Amino acid sequence: MKWEFVIDMQTWMRNLSLLAAGLFAQAADTDEFVALRGPLLALTHAELFDGTGAAPQRDMTLLIKDGRIAALGKTGTVSLPKGAVVRDLSGQSLAPGFVMLHEHTFYPVANGAYGAMFESFPRLYLAGGATTIRTAGSMSPYADLNLKRDIESGANIGPDMDVTAPFLNGATPFVMQVQRIASPAQAKTMVSYWAGEGATSYKAYMHLTRAELGAVVEEAHAHQQKVTGHLCAITYREAADIGIDNLEHGFLAASDFVAGKPADTCPNGDTVPKSLNALTVDSPEMQALQQHLLERKVALTSTLT
Repeated sequence: MKWEFVIDMQTWMRNLSLLAAGLFAQAADTDEFVALRGPLLALTHAELFDGTGAAPQRDMTLLIKDGRIAALGKTGTVSLPKGAVVRDLSGQSLAPGFVMLHEHTFYPVANGAYGAMFESFPRLYLAGGATTIRTAGSMSPYADLNLKRDIESGANIGPDMDVTAPFLNGATPFVMQVQRIASPAQAKTMVSYWAGEGATSYKAYMHLTRAELGAVVEEAHAHQQKVTGHLCAITYREAADIGIDNLEHGFLAASDFVAGKPADTCPNGDTVPKSLNALTVDSPEMQALQQHLLERKVALTSTLT
């Protein structure tokens, strides 16, 4: 957990305006954004939320050594080593960083194009309390991988990153920046290539077929890596049987309940949400699907926002 990163939002906004004007040729000096750093840090007199749901603990001291929690206790009971940088946090609170499972470093800009936000977004994630993120699909994979490595080396600031490879979509066009996969062999090659480049997870997208997903899962698992999906052409039950590890957006993208859905075809328009809205609250069909996912050990990322 990167407790030492604190974002100065006024400085960030000033630098963002410079970036927008095209004045930044490289990443800003990280010292402008970090309020406190060092090999030995002592944060005293803080209110502490431990992330377990327990009541906050007051007047606490947290000792951080080389980026790791070395000691925690009531202020006055924790020994402060010589040379520690001490910060009085009276009136302020500490909490564990968020581990976020569906984040991106891009944003739609115009006409189906997605712009890379690899300077601003890492700072915004930290400002929001996220210290670990999974990118859940990439539009600029080399930018994401370079950013991850720069953060790890200290050349840039941002959360720890699990970089997902480019979206693995089927042959049906999605956006111009995404490969149109037309065969299981091509899907397997994509996974193998991006595993070699440094991706650590893979995201199946809406038009991928069952055979293509099978190739993705087989190759990813051979690299001891995980596969998630924002599906449509493939139902959740089918994906679970193929061996997918995770599904995105809760049940929002589940096409399991579309009557007469052709195999490997994404239903048009609002067919999927209508099929979900038609289910009763205690739908036996939904309960059976949920049980099937549990038995297959498939996790769901809710993306409630």
